[in-house]
Amino acid sequence: MVCVCAVILDIEMNILSSLRIVLFWTVLVGFFVWDWHNSEPVNLRLEAPIIAIGSGQAPSGAHCATF
Repeated sequence: MVCVCAVILDIEMNILSSLRIVLFWTVLVGFFVWDWHNSEPVNLRLEAPIIAIGSGQAPSGAHCATF
């Protein structure tokens, strides 16, 4: 009887684990779809070019890399 209960409990845990995984991915994909439909498209002409990243005035104070 104990062995049968353990098997049933194991099956229930596997079902719950699978359900949690499916629920997680459904919520995540749903969020991406919602975000895609509700956000404005990115205007690439207004974005800074990648080569410009990091060019600018160096940070000052409170950072050990600014000697």
